[in-house]
Amino acid sequence: MIRGGGLAFMEDYTPRMDKFIESQTPPPHGDNMPEQTVSELANALKKTVEDAYAFVRVRGELGRVVFAKSGHLYFDVKDAGATLNTVMWKGNAGRLPFKPEEGLEVVAEGRLSTYPGRSNYQLIADRMRPAGLGALMQLLEQRKIKLAAEGLFAAERKKPLPYLPAVIGVVTSPTGAVIRDILHRVSDRFPVHVLIWPALVQGEKAAAEVEAGIRGFNALKLGGAIPRPDVIIVARGGGSIEDLWPFNEERVVRAVADSEIPLISAVGHETDTTLIDLASDVRAPTPTAAAEMALPVRAELIAAVASLGGRMAKCLTRQTDRARLELKSAAGRMPRLDVLLQGPRQRLDTASQRFGGSLSRMVARKRARFDQVGGGLRPMALRREIGSKRAEVWRLAGRLQPALGRRMKRLRDALREQTRVLDSVSYQRVLARGFALVTRGDGGLVRSAGAVAENDALKLRFADGEVGVTAGGGSGGPKPPAPLATAASTDAQRPRIRRRTTGGDQGSLF
Repeated sequence: MIRGGGLAFMEDYTPRMDKFIESQTPPPHGDNMPEQTVSELANALKKTVEDAYAFVRVRGELGRVVFAKSGHLYFDVKDAGATLNTVMWKGNAGRLPFKPEEGLEVVAEGRLSTYPGRSNYQLIADRMRPAGLGALMQLLEQRKIKLAAEGLFAAERKKPLPYLPAVIGVVTSPTGAVIRDILHRVSDRFPVHVLIWPALVQGEKAAAEVEAGIRGFNALKLGGAIPRPDVIIVARGGGSIEDLWPFNEERVVRAVADSEIPLISAVGHETDTTLIDLASDVRAPTPTAAAEMALPVRAELIAAVASLGGRMAKCLTRQTDRARLELKSAAGRMPRLDVLLQGPRQRLDTASQRFGGSLSRMVARKRARFDQVGGGLRPMALRREIGSKRAEVWRLAGRLQPALGRRMKRLRDALREQTRVLDSVSYQRVLARGFALVTRGDGGLVRSAGAVAENDALKLRFADGEVGVTAGGGSGGPKPPAPLATAASTDAQRPRIRRRTTGGDQGSLF
């Protein structure tokens, strides 16, 4: 076997190699030995090497590393005195738990062979691993220093998390326990829309898929067919440093740093630390803790709002009582109504007496003025005045029409904007996100499960219509979630539903 820091061969292979050398020793001059072609000699050498070194394990430093388009991996394993050409076929290269990089010390296992096209020998590697934890930690520390120097871990780059996100994006494996823990915690705290970007979280392809998930969520358009997340969670369970290595890859760290959406890293257990923990906006010790960081507790919010509402009502009551007392006190200091009206009544009587003579004199003056002006009027002058006024009217009418058109356009635009605002606050928008409005047969709103008795007739209003149902669960308050059931038991326990679709006027959620 090949062992140690170089390419030292164990002694049990020495007799076979000696036998091979003797078989290739040229015969004495003059012996009648048949000639061989170059290919025949190369094939014989290839068979001898492969038989003698069917399995070897070699330790050394990675030199040249080349990923071919075919998926095969070509690299050199070297030490201070020798270099061994190595190839790893696509199937084995895709299962590597880390990314081979030049300068990393590794242990490779496989078989020796020859490549006749270049007359050299090579190692066909089946497996490869880092030479030790120290090598990975050294590589991790070097990468950490490099990315920190670029400012990717700087505190000023970190973005605050939204207080109440409407949509949460999760990059993780869709089949693991991590996503179930996150969904369960979201449902308990504050049910919101969760988008899952499926990605491998271990192996050679994991880094590329995690990067694609982060950049894919950021590429979604606001208001598009797929809602853009308000916060992203990158999650994975615990594991060894080799298992978590994709989250130390430079491409993943740069995708986290470039994310415009606030990002929470939840990789591994509390004691595990990866480079994306340093680049993310917030680091959570576990995936469950990440869901808790992303959302407040709905019950606590309801209690806080109720408490504030009670305090506001008490404050309004105190202000109203104080204003009533002040009004009563001010009314007691005011004089009586008849005393206030004595002076104005006297002034009115005096003015009425003077008004009769003044009105007669004013009418006389106006009539004399009218006679004076009317005497000077002529039909021709009147027609010219009327024509002049008519032209002025038409001119003003011509200016009024465009102004009126502009005014109508502004009013129409304002109406359209108000319509959009009204539509945005409509409860039907809430129903379109997957909620339902529960009412009784008389239209009363049902706010809790405890208010529903068995066989009560209820109506469920969705975004696209209304469905009548009959309660079959009894009364007595909210009940814990039922355990998972089989398809047969689910069909047997399905409530009776009377479907009725209505045109639906715009109601109210309150």
